[in-house]
Amino acid sequence: MSEAVASAAPVAPRSSSRSSALIGAGILLSRVLGLLRQTLIARYLGAGAVADAFNGAFRLTNILQNLFGEGALSASFIPVYAHALERGDEREADRIAGAVAAILALVTALVVLAGELVAPLVTEAIVGGFEGAKFELTVRLTRIFFPGAAVFVLSAWCLGILNSHRKFFLSYAAPVFWNLAMIGALLLFGPRYGQVDLAVALAWASLVGAILQMGVQLPSVFGLVRRPRFVPELSHPPVREVIRNFVPAFVSRGVVQISGYIDLRLASSIAFDGAVGLLSYAQTIYVLPISLFGISISAAELPEMAREGGSDRAAFDRLRARLDTAIPRVAFFCVPSALAFLFIGDAIARVLLQYGRFRNIDSLHTWAILAGSAVGLVASALARLYSSTFYALRDTRTPLRFAIVRVILTGVLGYLFAFSLPRALELPPWTGIPGLTASAGIAGWVEFWLLRRSINQRIGATGMSRRGLFALWAAGILAGVLALAVSRLWSHGQTTIGSALAIATFSLVYGVGTLALGVPEARALISRARRR
Repeated sequence: MSEAVASAAPVAPRSSSRSSALIGAGILLSRVLGLLRQTLIARYLGAGAVADAFNGAFRLTNILQNLFGEGALSASFIPVYAHALERGDEREADRIAGAVAAILALVTALVVLAGELVAPLVTEAIVGGFEGAKFELTVRLTRIFFPGAAVFVLSAWCLGILNSHRKFFLSYAAPVFWNLAMIGALLLFGPRYGQVDLAVALAWASLVGAILQMGVQLPSVFGLVRRPRFVPELSHPPVREVIRNFVPAFVSRGVVQISGYIDLRLASSIAFDGAVGLLSYAQTIYVLPISLFGISISAAELPEMAREGGSDRAAFDRLRARLDTAIPRVAFFCVPSALAFLFIGDAIARVLLQYGRFRNIDSLHTWAILAGSAVGLVASALARLYSSTFYALRDTRTPLRFAIVRVILTGVLGYLFAFSLPRALELPPWTGIPGLTASAGIAGWVEFWLLRRSINQRIGATGMSRRGLFALWAAGILAGVLALAVSRLWSHGQTTIGSALAIATFSLVYGVGTLALGVPEARALISRARRR
């Protein structure tokens, strides 16, 4: 992230701070409940075979949601739909929205039907390391999860509508209802059911929650889309443009999913019972800062970039100004998140997960996995922002090419780090799990560098000052060292209270440190807090 080149004329883009704050608030509500959900799952399912089957089945069916859902749909649908709104052509916007919804519903229904019929084959392809009762339970759960994945896709269509109208909070808070459905099932059945029966009940609760998540958005959506025609108008030019942009975005998301499922397939083959469960628990924690800060800021910027987009120098100046404003906001939160995972990941896992069947050794394993994830956290968050810039330029093919590079690296490095390296160093098999997350992080940096270089060539140099970067890393490392000391001094870091104190120490030292070093984002947070 080099020093950005100043524009010849100052550009003052419309601030997305309020929008990203609303998205962040919605995501925070959802993620807090998501962490509570995972805490209860860890409490009742632990990190053994049933947890592996449950998390494996959920990740399997997640492919439909992630392929057709928010990422691909936002990249292709929002720029076209938001452009129609910007022109004031509401009738055209309604027509586009209705046609896209009809196409999504038809395609996802066919995919779900196929998934139900070939669930054993899909399970074998993705988690072929599972055998016997674990494999059979994964197939059973997969068939329950699949319809809910289709509902999630239609929820992503609702999100695209609401975001384009700058209605951000509801769409990102809607997953609260999905989490509440699963939390309710855990509280109701967790103390009464065995692990297998509880896993099945949770899968059904996920389906109910998906329906609730979409249902709460529909009244607002139909208040904005007043005359939709749910007809798959493939010949309509704007719809054709959505489909044309969707295909590379879909493939790009598919490539990213392949990367995730390479990790899942490799994890299922590690000779350690609980590998998939531990990976899933760690990823729930890892995606929190990416969702709160990377996704929220990128999602708020995409509609604004789409409205301001163009191919002339003035449009590029506006895009560059938006990026140079957004990058430090993402880095301010994601740099300390990565360092917290590295220094006090055990404390984080202990506070969030270590209850019931989830033991202290599981927290230590989770720490190692989070430390591996920390390698690529900042890159992954910033890559989303750069990808959004390409999508605003109606270019979904360039991110696809770089995603393919990332997948190839993830597969090659993942195998080496998960199997070859532990064998060569005579490490226990479980160390292959953090090897997977670290190798994915390296691949993430390569993708980020390619995205950044390409966008800089197109619109001019973007980035963050070296002084600003130094301040963030210096404050974060100091916070990490002091927090680790607090954790170790308090009962050797193996109590919930000591872990909570370590987390509080890290947050306080980082906040004070960035203020003392004059980081603008820290001062802006204090100013907003004082105004409120």
